[in-house]
Amino acid sequence: MARGMPIRPQTAVLAGALASATLGMGAASATSQEFVLALDARASSAIAANGAPGIDASFRDPFGWPTRHVLLSGGERYDDAVRHRVAKSIAAIPGIGGVFWADGTFRTQAGATQVTPLNCQEDVQALLRVRTIRFKEGSSLIDPASGRLLDEVTAALRPCLGGIIAITGHTDDSGLEPDNLELSRARAQAVRDALVRRGIPADGLRAQGVGSRSPVAGLKPQDPANRRIEFAVIATAPVMPTPIDLPGPR
Repeated sequence: MARGMPIRPQTAVLAGALASATLGMGAASATSQEFVLALDARASSAIAANGAPGIDASFRDPFGWPTRHVLLSGGERYDDAVRHRVAKSIAAIPGIGGVFWADGTFRTQAGATQVTPLNCQEDVQALLRVRTIRFKEGSSLIDPASGRLLDEVTAALRPCLGGIIAITGHTDDSGLEPDNLELSRARAQAVRDALVRRGIPADGLRAQGVGSRSPVAGLKPQDPANRRIEFAVIATAPVMPTPIDLPGPR
């Protein structure tokens, strides 16, 4: 700014507003950090009290912001009863917004009832009863002709957003089973990626492959009709907004 140039009142007001907003955001961020650190400490105590070392509680959303919705991981070696007990203990901590496992096996929302709606799963199953998501021969590349079907599957799954949707790949029993298992996993992952590109949140999708071990009832294991993708809604619990997750006052 040139020396002696007068400062316009509007400029001064704008600069003051920006400074206030910056200070406000910094203060809110500091408050959020302190609050989440306190929750983190209490969650660690709850994990220890349940005799479950190795379980990690993350209070960060996918973008790195502090959140009251905690993601639990590292509990694969514990049985369902221990995992359930740990999640319930953390959900009971005042201030927790929700608790769920990274692998989608258990989810609880503070103050909310967990439900398992099947309407969207049934809609998807109805679509796949008459059509199949097709892949290039011996590959996990989805046939472009299946794009329309994937669009319809995406639309059918939207009512279950906020829940955990399992995508399972199957093969027939031709070939070696380790190869079948790898191919079924790759195909399930390809479908997951296709759904994410269509707007389904990645954190609610779980992809797995089981090879040829679960053929369709009534079909021989080598029947090509066993090559398929199945969907299952494991659970759903709508995420409720919490003070940290909401934007500050304007």
